[in-house]
Amino acid sequence: MIVDCAIYRDGHRTDGPRDFSDALDEARAAGGFVWIGLHEPTEKEFAKVTQEFALHPLAVEDALKAHQRPKLEVYDDSLFLVLKPVVYEPESDAVSTGEVMVFLGDGFVVTVRHGVGSPLSAVRRRLEREPEMLGKGPTAVVYAICDTVVDHYVEVATELQTDLEELEAEVFSPDGGGSRHTASRIYTFKRQILEFRRATGPLALPLHRLAGTGPFGGSYGTPVPYVNDKARPFFRDVHDHLTRVNESVDGLDRLVSDILSAHLAQMSVRQNDDMRKISAWAAMAAIPTMIAGIYGMNFDHMPELHWVWSYPAVIVVMAGLEVLLYRLFKRRGWM
Repeated sequence: MIVDCAIYRDGHRTDGPRDFSDALDEARAAGGFVWIGLHEPTEKEFAKVTQEFALHPLAVEDALKAHQRPKLEVYDDSLFLVLKPVVYEPESDAVSTGEVMVFLGDGFVVTVRHGVGSPLSAVRRRLEREPEMLGKGPTAVVYAICDTVVDHYVEVATELQTDLEELEAEVFSPDGGGSRHTASRIYTFKRQILEFRRATGPLALPLHRLAGTGPFGGSYGTPVPYVNDKARPFFRDVHDHLTRVNESVDGLDRLVSDILSAHLAQMSVRQNDDMRKISAWAAMAAIPTMIAGIYGMNFDHMPELHWVWSYPAVIVVMAGLEVLLYRLFKRRGWM
């Protein structure tokens, strides 16, 4: 469905025509641009937009089907940018992702949103309160969307860091580390980080291109069309924020792997301690079992069999050996 359609001129909003097919011509005639926002459009709803703005069929297919990785595609009449906003759900400590597709061309911006995360209405309202920024043209819209998405990344990374500290405290606590659910919690947390990485990692290259820089600080040979050259420093700033997020995600991934290894090592140590205790008790039980087994055999000729003090002597010997073994195992930490 079409969420909003407006024409912007000199940084100020003017109501778009009822039929958005006339919006582009009206915006270009006024020296402004048109911004159309859609949420999970059907193929039929998007067909008219495709026709009026001459969108590339491959990009249209990606926008309708969604489930794309972050990328930037350059076509003859437009740019196609895909971002994956991330939402942190505190009730379940889970990370969920949506998708935002942006078509940028001469005098128009078309945004397509999938999922419940990161509604663009807040971005639109913020830009409408900053006419100087909005007066930069369609590039300002793309920058504001990228900036908002990456700022949400920073917030989610902070939340995940807090969750990881709580998980770390649980693993290394005297009682919590042995819980049967701890390993599954660690693995689930690692899956959340992987989902987060799928959104943040691939976005680095598109932001490099929008900023006009190569992956290692060099310049791309051909500037990205439809992007105002004066906006490139702003995209570099967004890219710097994304770099910090990616570094944070890498650190979280390494740390949660270390926590999982430490938890498995703790479980192994506990199992070894349990086995040593079981072995110690088994060794202590073996002595009276052996003596009782020997004297339980039905032979007539056995040493001290008819001696009056045989029974108390055997009891004293067994008790003495048990005490000796107990003190030996206790000294070695087996009990």
